[in-house]
Amino acid sequence: MTEQVGNDYDAMAAGSGEAGEFSATYWEDRYRGHAAHGSRPPNPQLVSEAGDLVPGTALDAGCGEGADARWLASRGWRVTAVDVAPTALRRAREHAAAIGPDVASRIDWVAADLTTWAPPAEHFDLVSAHYVHPAGPHDTFVRRLAAAVAPGGTLLVVGHDPSDRHSAGHVTAGEVAAGLDGDRWDVVVAEVRSRHVAGHGGAEITLRDAVLRACRRP
Repeated sequence: MTEQVGNDYDAMAAGSGEAGEFSATYWEDRYRGHAAHGSRPPNPQLVSEAGDLVPGTALDAGCGEGADARWLASRGWRVTAVDVAPTALRRAREHAAAIGPDVASRIDWVAADLTTWAPPAEHFDLVSAHYVHPAGPHDTFVRRLAAAVAPGGTLLVVGHDPSDRHSAGHVTAGEVAAGLDGDRWDVVVAEVRSRHVAGHGGAEITLRDAVLRACRRP
């Protein structure tokens, strides 16, 4: 079955953009230039990798319009959802409020640039980042996220694999894993996954995700 383009599609450069072009202004312009999509589903790799986790505290890094945050909150997670684009956060709040207080009250929305923002250390049971393109080095970004995972918690980083010709800002699962301290982390998943989506205009395209899931040792 072909899924509709999810909330990762805004992370794809329209042309041959490089990661350095993904500034705060770029993201705000992207969201302002596209209609709101409150019905978008959560990212499939989040559903696959976090569906069996016991709810606790979660960080949704680069939350966009909040599909992942809403899915986590609906399953009992207490979510801190962070994004740099004011338009995305405004829409995310509205979408969550439309579901009802049981979901909306479980999400704290934070306006911050993930290139420089440091989450509280060892605080979250789950740290999830999907298709985030930091302006700085990706390994530095991953280490900052990893530092926020509580002992026994999970780090989930999903990006566009270099074999995905429809996207920019590429990273491999191996590169993400290499940035983790092997004495403190157990890598559970480090692989490439393909999925089919309906792109703009309805044409089916194949995306290839680099998926890294790791557990911090207690």
